[in-house]
Amino acid sequence: MLVRQVCLALAIAALSGAVPAPIKHVLHEKRGQHADWVKGDRIKRDSVLPVRIGLTQNNLDKGDALLMAVSDPTSAKYGKYWTAEEVHDMFAPSKEAVESVRRWLQASGIDESRVVHSDNKGWLAFDAHAHEVEKLFLAEFYEHEHAGTNSIKIGCDEYHVPEHIQKHIDYITPGVKLSPVVKKSSKVKRMSHLAHSKGSVEVSDSKGAASVPAKALSLAKNLQTCGSEMTPDCIRALYHIPVAKKAAAGNSLGLYEQGDYFAKSDLDLFYKEYSPNVPQGTYPIPALIDGANYSVPASSSLNGGESDIDIDMAYALIYPQTVTLYQVDDQLYEPEEVATTNLFNTFLDALDGSYCTYSAYGETGNNPKIDPIYPNPRPGGYKGQLQCGVYKPTNVISASYGQAEADLPMPYTKRQCNEFLKLGLQGHSILFASGDYGVASFPGDGSTNGCLGPDSKIFNPQYPSNCPYVTSVGGTMLYADQTYKDDESVMHANLGGKAANFSSSGGFSNYFPQPDYQKATIKKYFEKAGLKYPYYSEMNVDLNKTTGLYNRIGRAYPDVAANGALFPAYAGGTKHHFYGASLSSPLFASVLSLINEERIHNGKSPVGFVNPVLYAHPHVLNDITNGTNVGCGSDGFSAIEGWDPATGLGTPNFPELKKLFLSLP
Repeated sequence: MLVRQVCLALAIAALSGAVPAPIKHVLHEKRGQHADWVKGDRIKRDSVLPVRIGLTQNNLDKGDALLMAVSDPTSAKYGKYWTAEEVHDMFAPSKEAVESVRRWLQASGIDESRVVHSDNKGWLAFDAHAHEVEKLFLAEFYEHEHAGTNSIKIGCDEYHVPEHIQKHIDYITPGVKLSPVVKKSSKVKRMSHLAHSKGSVEVSDSKGAASVPAKALSLAKNLQTCGSEMTPDCIRALYHIPVAKKAAAGNSLGLYEQGDYFAKSDLDLFYKEYSPNVPQGTYPIPALIDGANYSVPASSSLNGGESDIDIDMAYALIYPQTVTLYQVDDQLYEPEEVATTNLFNTFLDALDGSYCTYSAYGETGNNPKIDPIYPNPRPGGYKGQLQCGVYKPTNVISASYGQAEADLPMPYTKRQCNEFLKLGLQGHSILFASGDYGVASFPGDGSTNGCLGPDSKIFNPQYPSNCPYVTSVGGTMLYADQTYKDDESVMHANLGGKAANFSSSGGFSNYFPQPDYQKATIKKYFEKAGLKYPYYSEMNVDLNKTTGLYNRIGRAYPDVAANGALFPAYAGGTKHHFYGASLSSPLFASVLSLINEERIHNGKSPVGFVNPVLYAHPHVLNDITNGTNVGCGSDGFSAIEGWDPATGLGTPNFPELKKLFLSLP
């Protein structure tokens, strides 16, 4: 009997050992505040969701040091950029990470045949029913409606992953980042361009000529009204920029555009009046991504002026150099997405094949209920596959789009920021407009006044300017009674309505700490500024509990500035005067492109990621010491001697910049 009992006990023990122990799940991401999104119905259990698992990449902790090695002017490796292949190999996820997540999916009922692996092993993607996804991540998915539009997105408040593979997972979509679905109405209108750091329009002065200040009467006639009309001639005089004559092969200036298209006739009108050296019919080189359109008639509602002014600015300053237009997404998706957010993933996919998923899967999936869909089944939609790694990045790229960093989960922004790091490691300069609402975001972004916290008083930092691996460009301006010989001030104007306090954005990130290249500079700023605002020193702070208004240890921006006021341009056949840091970014990018011409002519590499050089040599910039960037019921940050969160290190001094960069290896 005893023997039989022992045998039975051993058999039970063996059987118990064959049953896998329960998998312990842990919280991976949790949504922060999203006051402008209202939770609606639960997603139906049989809805198909495109799941995309971003795997943790290798050696990201080394990325900063690697980038500084090729960007720091004191480094022996300065200018010795990496190839795309070298970058991919350095940061690819480990084989252990890929196989561990695959085994978990297989054990959870997601057959291996359903899972697609991206070329660089950075992503695992598959389609699954909502009930499968909810069980997989211990989450509940709901529709969320935007309070200011008819836009609907899906997401969860939080999700979980197995503890034993958490270290291998960066983030998952759909998740706490809301993913778009088909809108309830096909009549959704684009938000005002002001909502995307784009230039604002002032009424045309076509009924009367601008007045000439008395002190400007002795100047050349084309330079007498720079305080009220910042023409290309005025810009060149202001920053001592020579008329361009060189055009090295491969040195095109890249411009990113989304949701807005240029009109050929508007460009020609601008050239005729303000840049006659640019031949009629000069248009950008198309780098059209995922069914993007090239241009529209001047009368189109999609011609909002943003693309027109970017191209006008660039060609006016760099011709005979070329401009490359990175236009993203088809005309069905693009205007709808601009009504909510701009996330740059489609753009980065097209530049770097290793960032891209398998062609059937995009960030927002390939199901008819998800938008965008490539191939897009809707009438008139793009029928091709998602484009991955199809365009080589230009040496300099400017983008005048952005949003509050609080709108996006921290892991999501960090992953994208790391991609900007990789582009810098390859020698590309990536510039973003800092924004146009001072220390706030645009009205309605998170709160009525675009500020954070329960009382809407906490300053609202912007993305991607908060990323330490891009160059953030703020805005400056001349006053009407000034000439190009006078010092500029912070761009700040009352344009009425939601743009009553339209001023250059700047501040300190809540997601990214200060990079080493700017720490000494920011320390000096705090010593001199005498700020009275309460602050906090914490990354990813709890905005409901802090008593501070800004993050003392966050990545500081902007890095530099350039004129962003009263630029004359045509939109829809009518001349307007535009404001915005979206003017400043292509202006500064044009300066870097001109300097690249000089370096290439001298047998040197492009300037690449310029922040370490500029922070080490601020004398090559014109320091701005007047004005402030208001917001959140405060006076914001004032421009003072040295770096400040309104205009950064200052505006370009072309001769000094050229001298400095030509002196480097």
